[in-house]
Amino acid sequence: MAEFRIAPDLVATENEKRTAALKADYEALGTTLARRGVDIETVTRKVAEFFVAVPSWGVGTGGTRFARFPGTGEPRGIFDKLDDCAVINQLTQATPNVSLHIPWDKADARELKAKGDALGLGFDAMNSNTFSDAPGQAHSYKYGSLSHTDAATRAQAVEHNLECIEIGKTIGSQALTVWIGDGSNFPGQSNFTKAFERYLASMADIYKALPDDWKLFSEHKMYEPAFYSTIVQDWGTNYLIAQTLGPKAYCLVDLGHHAPNTNIEMIVARLIQFGKLGGFHFNDSKYGDDDLDAGVIDPYRLFLVFNELVDAEQRGVNDFNPAHMIDQSHNVTDPIESLINSANEIRRAYAQALLVDRKALEGYQHDNDALMASETLKRAYRADVEPILAEARRRAGGAIDPIAAYRASGYRKKVSDERPASVAGGGGII
Repeated sequence: MAEFRIAPDLVATENEKRTAALKADYEALGTTLARRGVDIETVTRKVAEFFVAVPSWGVGTGGTRFARFPGTGEPRGIFDKLDDCAVINQLTQATPNVSLHIPWDKADARELKAKGDALGLGFDAMNSNTFSDAPGQAHSYKYGSLSHTDAATRAQAVEHNLECIEIGKTIGSQALTVWIGDGSNFPGQSNFTKAFERYLASMADIYKALPDDWKLFSEHKMYEPAFYSTIVQDWGTNYLIAQTLGPKAYCLVDLGHHAPNTNIEMIVARLIQFGKLGGFHFNDSKYGDDDLDAGVIDPYRLFLVFNELVDAEQRGVNDFNPAHMIDQSHNVTDPIESLINSANEIRRAYAQALLVDRKALEGYQHDNDALMASETLKRAYRADVEPILAEARRRAGGAIDPIAAYRASGYRKKVSDERPASVAGGGGII
C-alpha cells in the first residue's frame, strides 16, 4: 500500500462535491460521441492506461539566466522531491514514474528504490548531467564534455553516464537520456567534423555498457548554452546518432528544442517511420526553449503530435512504445500545480487524438480534399474531453478536480512549515 501524502478522505470529500455533475457531463458526452460511432468507454479505458513520467527537478522552482525566485516549501533533496511527485500521482493517477537527474538526485540507490516503493512510484529514464560542473570533479565541462578536445574530460563524462546506468539498474530504470550542451559560441572555435567524431566515439562507449533491455535516448537542441553551433542541433543529426550507435539507440523529442514554427509533428512522423522515435519531453514554448507548461501556448500542436502517435498506434507499427515525460521549468507557479495541469493536458491531447475519424481522414487525404481533412482533425480537437479525463482519474482513485483537491489539502503550507525557506540566488534552473 502506497503512502498517501494527502488524506484519501479529503480526496473522497472533494470528489463527492463533483460526482453528480461529472456523471451528467460524462453521459452527455457519451451520447454525442456515440452519434459519431465512438464508444466513450473505450476512450476512457485508453486514457486511464496512458501515463507520463514527471521530472524530479520539475518540483523545484526554476529560473532563468538572470534570476531565480524560490517558492515556499521547496524540496531539500531527492526524497522531498519524491514526496511531491507522489502527490501529483495521487491526484492525477497519470504519473506513476519519476525521472531522476544525476548528480542532482544522487543518493544510495537502495534507499531511492525503497522510497519509491513506499510511495507507489517507479523510475523512468535516468538523466546524466555533463552540461554543468559538479563539486569536486577533476575536469570542467566549460568547453564541452563528450566532445571535448581533452581525452580525460571525455573519459570523465563517459564514466558519469556509466554511473547513471548503474544507479538505474538498481532502481528499475530501463533507459538513459543523454543531453549535452557541447558546441561553440564563436565561428572557428570548434572543428565541426572532429567534434562530432569525438562525440560519437564517446557515445559508443556509453552504448556498449547498456544492459540488453535498456534504451539510449539522445536529445537534440538547436542552441543554448552553445549559441553558434551545437553538437546535436536537430533531428537529422539525432537520427544519424541513433543509426550509427545501433538498435538500442533512439531519438528523444523535446517540444521546446526547435526553432519557432518548426513542424514538430512531421519530425515525429519521420522518426516513427524509420523506427527511431524513442520518446518525448513534453513542454511548451513561445520563442525558444522556454520549458513552459505543456499545452499552455499551443495546445493544437500538442494535439497534432498525438495525432501522429495515435495514427502509429492504430496502424500497429512494430515495437512502438515511446517514452513520455514532462520536462518543464516553473518560475512563477506552484510546481506541483503546473505538473498536475501538464499531465492532464497531455492526456487531453491523447484523448482528442483518439476521436479522429481515421477512415474519413484517409479518404479526404486520398482525394486531396485539404479543407475536409483539416476539418476532420479540428472536429476531434474541438471536443471537450474533460469528462473523460475526470472520469479516468475518479475510477483510478484520483481527484475529479486535482487542483481544487490539492489546494484544499493545504499540502504546500504543510511542507512550507517543514522545509527551510530557500534563499534567492543567481540564474539557473536549479
